[in-house]
Amino acid sequence: MPPKIRFRPLDGLLLLDKPQGLSSNAALQAARRLFRAEKGGHTGSLDPLATGLLPLCFGEATKIAGLLLGSRKAYETTAVLGVTTDSDDADGAVLRRRPVPALTPGGLEAALAPLRGPIRQRAPIYSALKQGGEPLYAKARRGEAIEAPERDVEVHAIEVLAIEDGRVRLRIECGSGTYVRSLVRDLGEALGCGAHVAALRRLWVEPFLAPRMYTLEALEALAGQGDEALLAALLPVETGLSGFPRRDLDADGVRRFGMGQRLRGQGGTAATVAVFGPDGRVLGLGSVDPEGVLAPQRLFSWAVLNTPGAAPPKH
Repeated sequence: MPPKIRFRPLDGLLLLDKPQGLSSNAALQAARRLFRAEKGGHTGSLDPLATGLLPLCFGEATKIAGLLLGSRKAYETTAVLGVTTDSDDADGAVLRRRPVPALTPGGLEAALAPLRGPIRQRAPIYSALKQGGEPLYAKARRGEAIEAPERDVEVHAIEVLAIEDGRVRLRIECGSGTYVRSLVRDLGEALGCGAHVAALRRLWVEPFLAPRMYTLEALEALAGQGDEALLAALLPVETGLSGFPRRDLDADGVRRFGMGQRLRGQGGTAATVAVFGPDGRVLGLGSVDPEGVLAPQRLFSWAVLNTPGAAPPKH
């Protein structure tokens, strides 16, 4: 019987290169066990078929997981034309086969053009979107008839990387909530032959545009070298907030901010800001109103601990 894992408080971000075949939650739990982190979360699911960047948040970093979930993302995908599946990817059952028309750059561009920009997209029936409090994939697995919801998403760019043997390789940049499987499905329908995703890799998630990712195998190797080597793979919480305007406070401002007090004289335009102390450590998020008043929004535990006797502010 393996020894019981002794979990510990641990704060930071891990840029995991998720392997194919694992759910995002299974990948998170495998990494969490390696790090022995008491608390962990991920920043938006990747399908089991998919690989690539899955930012994981441990400890206090889970407080910003929702911010990363809504970030811009980039993918590379391979679409197989002529075959439609019930999940819109290669893991699903084949629903229909159709002949693939002769593909030309012009014809492909004409089919892709309506898929760029702000669009209305129908989610796959095998998705984590909830309907009546239950994920659609659970209903689909029971064979229930499902009307997948539509929602507004934004596709910033679609680039054709290669066309060969009824397959199209694409690079896609998109906003929060966009399903690459749906883009590929809709491309196939525009071409009149159907399509599904055969491979999908997430390249980056803002603000991690050139990520140093770690596979689970690499993390296991680091763990074998000792705890110090493993912990070196973690990024500080600050890295997840690099896209926010910054406000720096002096020692008195740190104390007052940690007590949940509003601070005047912060200037600038109204915005959500990342708030730092004089030691360069992030304290949390705040909002600045048009009059330059900074109000705490979400504090990390060490910001509160800097104010002895203060009750933790409401989050």
